[in-house]
Parts: sequence; C-alpha cells; structure tokens
Amino acid sequence: MRNEVSVNKVKQDAEDMFRRGDFYCSESIIKSVKDNFAIDMPDEIIAMASGFPVGIGKSKCVCGAVSGGVMALGYFFGRTTGGDPKVQKTLELANELQQSFKDNHQHLCCRILTKGMDMAAGEHKDQCVSFTGEIAEKVAAIVVREQGLVNLDEQ
Repeated sequence: MRNEVSVNKVKQDAEDMFRRGDFYCSESIIKSVKDNFAIDMPDEIIAMASGFPVGIGKSKCVCGAVSGGVMALGYFFGRTTGGDPKVQKTLELANELQQSFKDNHQHLCCRILTKGMDMAAGEHKDQCVSFTGEIAEKVAAIVVREQGLVNLDEQ
C-alpha cells in the first residue's frame, strides 16, 4: 500500500471510470481506491460491488455510491474474525461517510435523489458521476487520516 495518495486523483479516477461507462458508481469507487492506494486486493472485490448500483440492484434504495464507499472502508477497517471489536471503528467510519453524504444531499435514497430524472442520461448521469466522486474523495480522506498517510494534494 502506498504511504502517499492524492485524494483528488481518487475522486477523479472514480468519476472518469463511471463517466466512460467502464464501471458503475460502487465499482468505480472500489477500483479507484484499489488502484490509487496500490492495495493487494483481488479484482473479485470490484465484482462484489456490482450489485449495488441504482440503489442496490436497481431497487433505488440506498445510493450505490454510498454502498461502494462503505465497502471500501470495510476493506481497510473491517473485521475478518468473529468477535473482533474493531468492527466498532468500522461502523463509526461508515456512519461518518453516510452522514457526510446525507448532510450534503439530505437523503441516501436513490429514488428520492433521482426523482424526475431520466435514468442513465443527462442530469441523472451527471449527478451520479458527481456522487461517485464525492464518496470516493471522502473515503480516501478518511483512509488517509485514519492510517496516518500523506495526502499529496496538501503538500
């Protein structure tokens, strides 16, 4: 894993992947975090994010970008052993992420966030690209802060 990361590049890469249609929101976040932090994460983790777009399986429930961000935080801070108390820190950071999004947009629900928009086109696509970048940036900032890494954008 890199000790120095550009939080802005994490954001930009995630937005670019989604905008180009390479990946959806949640997948773009995982891929950008994986690449920019240079973590030894199997590509199957990106695949695990494939069911979250459009509010989890197109149900328009929880924003897929937020779901992808929570997955990324779980990679860094989650537990792999039952009973490990570090889950509490993971929950705290996941709450910080979703609360930041909620503070900015009032809702986590894709159906409300995209009401009246033509799915996958114009205003909807632009908004979701923006949400993807916002969450990728916030995840990167949290990881940098919590892991004591250097944000290259602040030098």
